[in-house]
Amino acid sequence: MGSKQTGAVGGQAVPAPSNPAEIRNVVLVGPSASGKTTLVEALLAATSTIPRAGAVTEGTTVCDHEPAAVEQQRSIGLAVAPVRHGDVKINLIDTPGYADFVGELRAGLRAADAALFVIAAAEGVDAATRAIWHECAAVGMPRGVVIARLDQPRADHDFALESCRDAFGDGVLPLYLPKRDANGEVDGLVGLITGSVHDSSGTSPADEALRERIGGPRGELIEAIIAESEDESLMDRYLAGEEIDESTLIADLETAVARGGLHPVVPVCAARGVGIREVLDGIARGFPSPLEHALPEVTDPQGRNPRRLSPDPEGPLAAEVVHTSVDSYVGRVSLARVFSGTLRPEGPVHVSGHGMADRGHPDHDEDERVAHLYSPLGATLREMPHCVAGDLCALTKIGSAETGDTLSDPSDPLLLQPWPMPEPLLPVAVTAHTRSDEDALARNLNRLIAADPSLRLERDSETHQLVLWCMGEAHADVVLQRLREGGAEVDTEPVRVALRQTFAQPAKGHGRHIKQSGGHGQYAVCDIEVEPLPRGSGIEFTERVVGGAVPRQFIPSVEKGVRAQLERGVHEGIPLVDLRVTLVDGKAHSVDSSDAAFQAAGALALKAAAEQAGLVTLEPVDAVAVHIPDEHLGAVLGDLSSRRGKVVGTEPEDGGWTVVRAHVPASELVRYAINVRSLSSGSASFTRHFESYEPMPEALVHQK
Repeated sequence: MGSKQTGAVGGQAVPAPSNPAEIRNVVLVGPSASGKTTLVEALLAATSTIPRAGAVTEGTTVCDHEPAAVEQQRSIGLAVAPVRHGDVKINLIDTPGYADFVGELRAGLRAADAALFVIAAAEGVDAATRAIWHECAAVGMPRGVVIARLDQPRADHDFALESCRDAFGDGVLPLYLPKRDANGEVDGLVGLITGSVHDSSGTSPADEALRERIGGPRGELIEAIIAESEDESLMDRYLAGEEIDESTLIADLETAVARGGLHPVVPVCAARGVGIREVLDGIARGFPSPLEHALPEVTDPQGRNPRRLSPDPEGPLAAEVVHTSVDSYVGRVSLARVFSGTLRPEGPVHVSGHGMADRGHPDHDEDERVAHLYSPLGATLREMPHCVAGDLCALTKIGSAETGDTLSDPSDPLLLQPWPMPEPLLPVAVTAHTRSDEDALARNLNRLIAADPSLRLERDSETHQLVLWCMGEAHADVVLQRLREGGAEVDTEPVRVALRQTFAQPAKGHGRHIKQSGGHGQYAVCDIEVEPLPRGSGIEFTERVVGGAVPRQFIPSVEKGVRAQLERGVHEGIPLVDLRVTLVDGKAHSVDSSDAAFQAAGALALKAAAEQAGLVTLEPVDAVAVHIPDEHLGAVLGDLSSRRGKVVGTEPEDGGWTVVRAHVPASELVRYAINVRSLSSGSASFTRHFESYEPMPEALVHQK
């Protein structure tokens, strides 16, 4: 988002409805290269929002405006493109199809009231898209389908429709079927409800051959619509042969879509303009308005007093920042969905952000003032007079607002329940290229973390590395490019894993710290016994000193010196763990013994014991759960074995999926987010958490 304009773009006034019933928020979902951004361009051009449609290959589309998106020729972030169709404002929310940017997709789902799945006619439905469909179903989001790119080689509408029905269920039914010319090219659509042909010459009744072709699908569609009708006599009348009025079917279609019982399908050939008007009609007439969307639960900023709001423009203000970008001209731009109340320019708001501290977003509450409201059209910001419940808008210069924050009235501060965010699983260690880049790196990291909640920043106190946890390789590339565009030259380095060591066997150690240099000297002697403990036991310190060999006041000094040496380690700064250290004997001097002397003696005794016992290097092992389609199960199991993983169980799930649980060394998981996606054609996902430290094979210790 960057350039600011006021008034109209492409001849169409900036839409700013006052009634939520006049709004449709639709998120476009689908695999990368399925045609989502191209479809948005066609819809923008058809509504005269822009003079003509841009092209992804030329880098001229409204939604893909970032340099990285233009360079890669694919969407990398959420973008909003509002259009007006009749009396309805449609907020088209374009989201990336690549798995690395699932955080942007989740934000789009949060901002929307319905989802439009865009499936390329030559490709069908992949496992990742199937998973998103079921995620939408779980929260009751209405869904429709566009079968796109009908002009591409190998395009097969019937195959794609069948693929959608296999993946999404029998509720997926076509509203239109493609009509082809004498050369087999798609040149129009046949409406199943109306029985009319829609092509470049206008609308006309279908001929006998077309009516016969659409008879079966038409009957199935009408029966599915009537099944959701509140008029119980409608089915009997239809089965008796009565022709049901089109307006009745359209009204019941919206009910069926809103309830999730029917998912309409529209074929589209954006290059030829086929299906574009029908998609707009379907969204405006068949998709629900924000009035039918159950709002997220709200509390006060401390998480108390939960309550539900309604999408009432006169209700208490509750809006949420669903996306943040940083523009070189206007600074931070916050895209907000207003759930309740009305946002107005020059008004105060309370900004609440809680629950994301683990990702680098400390809890915060600030009062700010909204200067202007904008209707975003890709990178263009067009000033708007207000933003009512159900609508989307962009705000600038709200300095404390981050993605996921709640905007509310300062007199009634609220906090919206956050949406689920995926866990970033690809670590990338970064360093400033030169000392002069360090300030720019810190500044830009803060901006990135504020904008992208799928990114996690970790400063590892043991390896002393700055690690960015990303969703995948493409996400990492975009993050690094954004850092460099912000003026921070950065380098990457291999991610190091924090190791531990322990004793191979019990041992004894003698520590003698005696120095004389005039005046008071230093005198301390101690003898310790060290034995290894089971994994995860930590450090225990005990004493069996008899006869006051070590005065009582100096026993804590020995412990302090031993523990400090354990933390420092005795080789390469690797901490020692899972040991019991027992002080058994020692000597003291009435004048020269001191706290510092016995700390030094304790440390020397531990080093001596370590040399005698020998050390075992321990590496962190993570518990991993891989969610994988059954057809890729063998490849994943073999790969886990090659990573020194130990499979501890498999759990079959519905729909041909399996969860594989394994314990895998953390050093083998550094690039697993990339590898498991490659093994599964992008469909697999996994989670990980620390399980334990286990001995590292001797051959690998020497490599380290």
